[in-house]
Amino acid sequence: MKPSDEIRQKLADSWIADLYERRVRAQRTRAFHLDIPERENKPEILHTLLGVELKVGNRRFACPDLATARYMRVFARIGIRDFAVPYDITKISVIADELETAWQRMLLLIESAEVTAAVRSRLRSALIKRIRNEINDAGPGDMMPKFDRETRQRTK
Repeated sequence: MKPSDEIRQKLADSWIADLYERRVRAQRTRAFHLDIPERENKPEILHTLLGVELKVGNRRFACPDLATARYMRVFARIGIRDFAVPYDITKISVIADELETAWQRMLLLIESAEVTAAVRSRLRSALIKRIRNEINDAGPGDMMPKFDRETRQRTK
């Protein structure tokens, strides 16, 4: 079994692409686009006078709150340009926690692999590329969610 498959199997339910499909795409979302390179990046969260921003390379993206910035940072790290953001802002923080935990767990498993530093670096790149491809296959969804729910004021 390849080391990347072994790490994928150890992560099981904590695989970032699976969390994205199960926790994010299963609910009402809106699509979001980041103009970043499709590779591993080193994003930073900045607290400015205008609010919270996510900085990726030389680009800055305004975020409505810290939870959304943390959520977007996970995707920026992996190099995903188009992804879904939960429409319900109360769920973003919990999902961001899960995604960041899954990211750190993956890094720990890579570091604990008994291989040389060069192989470890290739393993990390391969896993990130695999996650990026799986999330891109799942897609970002609609630009705006559909408001076709039945309410007391509006019935079908």
